[in-house]
Formats: sequence, C-alpha cells, structure tokens
Amino acid sequence: MKFISWNVNGLRACEAKGFSTIFNEMDADFFCLQETKMQAGQLDLQFPGYTSFWNSAEKKGYSGTAIFTRLEPLSVSYGIGVDLHDHEGRVITLEMEDFFLVCCYTPNSQDGLKRLEYRMSWEDAFRKYLKGLDLKKPVILCGDLNVAHEEIDIKNPKTNRRNAGFTDEEREQFSNLLACGFTDTFRWKYPEQVTYSWWSYRFQARQKNAGWRIDYFVVSNRLQDRIADATIHTDILGSDHCPVGLLLK
Repeated sequence: MKFISWNVNGLRACEAKGFSTIFNEMDADFFCLQETKMQAGQLDLQFPGYTSFWNSAEKKGYSGTAIFTRLEPLSVSYGIGVDLHDHEGRVITLEMEDFFLVCCYTPNSQDGLKRLEYRMSWEDAFRKYLKGLDLKKPVILCGDLNVAHEEIDIKNPKTNRRNAGFTDEEREQFSNLLACGFTDTFRWKYPEQVTYSWWSYRFQARQKNAGWRIDYFVVSNRLQDRIADATIHTDILGSDHCPVGLLLK
C-alpha cells in the first residue's frame, strides 16, 4: 500500500507546474496534500479511480488540506473537534478498515514566534486527538508538521535554534508525540540519513541543499513491522516542499 504526502504551496500554482503528471506517475493509493490554498470549486481536479476529500480554510488563499484515495473510507472527518483549531482547514481523517489516515498541516509559529503560544495549544489538542484515535485502531499521520525534530533534520541547526520550526518547544512537542506510542517512519528506517523535504525560496537554498525535514509519515508503533519503506522525493519540483512517501506491507 503506497501513501504520498505533499505540501504543494498552492495547488493551482503547483498544477501549472505539472502536478497532475506527477500525481499519475507516483501511482499512490492515498495522495495527501497540504497548503492547497483553495476554496471549493476553484480548481476542477479529478483523477479516474480516486475519490477526493477537501478541507478548506475559512480565510481565502490560506492553508487547506486534501486527500485523494483509491480505497473507499468507512468515514471521513474534518478538523479535530476543537473550535479554536478547526477554522483553518488543517486536518482530514479517513477511517479505513484497519487504520486511521490523518492528513495534517501544522500551524507555523511564524516570524518572531508570534504564533508559538497558539502552536503549543494546537500541539496539545492534536496529540490528544491522535491518542484518542489510536485507542480504536492504528494511526497513520502524514503532512507538513512544521518542525525539524533533531539537528540531523536541518542544515544549519545552530543558526536556526530560535527560528519557527526549530525551537526547543516545538521539537519537544514532537518528542512528546513519539513518546505516546508513535514512530517517525523515515528516521526509524534511516537513522543516520540526511535528507530534507523543504527549502526556502531564498538564497538558492534548494540548489545548495540547505533544507529542513519537516514533512513526515508518523505511525502507531504497532505498525512498525509493516513499514516496507519511507521515502523523500527530493527530485520532484513544483513546490518549496517535495513529496514524502510511505510503503506499507
């Protein structure tokens, strides 16, 4: 079973850069998107054999998530059931027969850490949400989680120490999630591999590979023995992020 997750940084812009071709070539069973920046009806994007589910932010041109799936879910839910956090289109959950698939676009703490306090509130609520799902059946979480967890996950850890996405607080929250019974699939599969999934558009960061690994597949620990591979597709362009993948036995 093949899963792909991609922060497309505006799906309409990404479609103009070849999204549909990439989608078809990747041939995933589940294809999850973050930062679609779309409202319903702004782009008629359909693929034969797939059903799509969308969660748009109330604010136009901002945030947003989507999932394309070949397999029919038992149920679909949007958000995490907390009003404070459910107006920005950040979460879609598909309930499948033997797992939950959660597509997430985690809030950015922003320049000057203006939104760090909100981010901490989000992290606590989202972790509680995932733990509740995990009590029922295993969870597969994917998306742009907006944190480089360890120094190996970022090109310049020292100079980024207090920047959004690499604060001690955000990194600790990711550790807290893992401690609740979850596995970072890429790091579990490749403990010492340095590969990034996001590069700033500034300073030729992608050409210099001055990146961050902030896009993840995180699964319930009891799915570890089903992890065939975890992938980061650095060769695929179209966004400032590249797609990440998970292959489950």
